[in-house]
Amino acid sequence: MTVLLTGFEPFDGAEVNPSWEAVRLVPGVRAVQLPCVFGRALEHLRAAVLEHDPAVVVCVGQAGGRPDVTVERVAVNLDDARIPDNAGRQPIDEPVVPGGPAAYFATLPVKACVAAARAAGVPASVSQSAGTFVCNHLFYGLMHLIATERPGVRGGFVHVPFAPEQVLGQARPSMPVATVAGALAAIAAAAVSVDGDLRLVGGSLH
Repeated sequence: MTVLLTGFEPFDGAEVNPSWEAVRLVPGVRAVQLPCVFGRALEHLRAAVLEHDPAVVVCVGQAGGRPDVTVERVAVNLDDARIPDNAGRQPIDEPVVPGGPAAYFATLPVKACVAAARAAGVPASVSQSAGTFVCNHLFYGLMHLIATERPGVRGGFVHVPFAPEQVLGQARPSMPVATVAGALAAIAAAAVSVDGDLRLVGGSLH
């Protein structure tokens, strides 16, 4: 069963993106780097899905400031960029897919994926928002592709913390890339092997 993992190139002036650095360490999967550019990221994702014909797609992005690996539950049909992407694009209050549904849920077993990462010794949790930058853009585009063209595919999005070298001298959370890769391997395995999902607490108050 083919699993496709994607990570992003560095953005916002950074020299590294831990999403890609971790994805490329995960054994036994197809790993693809995507541009951090609205529209173009979806084009590259579609090409990768066509090339590899995966049963599971897990897209991965950086969420600087988060202390743990977070498995996203909901993608929203909204681009509202706080900063420009790597091509200088900065959409404001635009849909990812004009006329598309307001939101999609991930088709991964989200809570089982969180439990698998924790069982691998990595802090992890459910996230209710993937933001409104290129990560959410990609997540929504993936789920729209699955809903309209690839209904048998399981898909979702995972956010990862900064790598330690990105926060030297700063009081900000980080996680070693190798640790993140271990979590992603566990998440991919759960996505393949778990038919339903676990009934565990994963909500939030705000």
